[in-house]
Amino acid sequence: MEQRILIVDDEESIVTLLKYNIEQAGFDTEVAYSGIDALEKASEIPFDLIVLDVMLPGMDGMEVCKQLRQMQVNTPILMLTAKDDEFDKVLGLELGADDYLTKPFSPREVVARIKAILRRMVQVNKEVEVKNLQIADLSIYPEQYEATIKGQALTFTPKEFELLLYLAQNLGRVLSRDQLLSAVWNYDFAGDTRIVDVHVSHLREKIEPETKKPVYIKTIRGLGYKMEAPK
Repeated sequence: MEQRILIVDDEESIVTLLKYNIEQAGFDTEVAYSGIDALEKASEIPFDLIVLDVMLPGMDGMEVCKQLRQMQVNTPILMLTAKDDEFDKVLGLELGADDYLTKPFSPREVVARIKAILRRMVQVNKEVEVKNLQIADLSIYPEQYEATIKGQALTFTPKEFELLLYLAQNLGRVLSRDQLLSAVWNYDFAGDTRIVDVHVSHLREKIEPETKKPVYIKTIRGLGYKMEAPK
């Protein structure tokens, strides 16, 4: 069964271009030309990934992303933005997007990013052979893409879960931001390491008893991060 991609952009020429190239790469596609239409379709139809433009009429892509995550729709989101502005990129990631591309872009790069995100998800699912992980009160179940704290279910975006799993699989090891970018995002973000910090911040909000005094994910100043089992 072909994987289904939702393409969201209000420019018909861009939708046509993306639809053609994504289908040529072997995916099935659905399109939406507004934020409201995208929100309705993404909340009712199971997609494997959403390509979401930021600048949309009525409801922009940031709001669509935010509402989908609040509705517990954790479909991976690749955001498209015409603004080459770090704040916008980081805000999108804070709201739950998994990746972003700045316009203008080549259709080939969009397809490459889609494949990278989906490939990483498949790799994580294959790692079920690496048994479920238990770190103090934190339980991680790779096959289900789920984790709990003291038996209470936690909710993650796909990228947050992949980062948590990678940190847990490297328990006690100091990992640089560049290492995490390479391992979890599967390609080089050209030093845009704040992406890692944003996702670590999200994880801490969900698993740490006190976010300002983390006991699971420690910051190693000047180096990166390390996951530990709380004493």
